[in-house]
Amino acid sequence: MTDITQELDELIYSTDGRRVSFTLDEAIYPRDAVYGAAYLFVDRAFVFLTRPADDRIEVRLKPKEESDKAGLEKLAGEYANELLNQVVRVRVGESTAQIREYYMAKAFFADSNQTSIDALLAELDAEELEEDPLEISVPWEDPSNG
Repeated sequence: MTDITQELDELIYSTDGRRVSFTLDEAIYPRDAVYGAAYLFVDRAFVFLTRPADDRIEVRLKPKEESDKAGLEKLAGEYANELLNQVVRVRVGESTAQIREYYMAKAFFADSNQTSIDALLAELDAEELEEDPLEISVPWEDPSNG
C-alpha cells in the first residue's frame, strides 16, 4: 500500500491505510510522556513502540476496529493531543518534584507528639470517659439500651 505522510500542525505522522505512525524526538517528547499517551490508547488500538535511532521513538497505532482515512486522522489527532497532555504532566511533575519531596519528608519525619490528629483523638477519648453529672441525654444514644 501507499504510505502517506501528513503533518498534524508540527507533529508529522504517516499512514498506510491500516495504521498510523509517528517518529518522535525524545528531546521534545520525553519517553515517559510517549509511554503515558500510548498506554491510554491500548483500549482502542494496538500500540507498537520501536527505536529507529538514538533519541527517537516510533509509535505505531493500529485501530482494533476497522477504520477509514478519516478515522486514522482522528486517531492521529487524538494521540497528538494526549501526547501534549502527557508532556505537560511530565514537565509539571519535574518542576514540582522538590516541593513534593519536601512535604513527604516533613510528613515522614514529623514529631508524633505534635500531630494534630493524635491531639484530637486524645481529646475525644477524654470526653468519652467523663461522666455526665446532669444526666443530659445525647441524641445519638438510645435510652432503652442504657
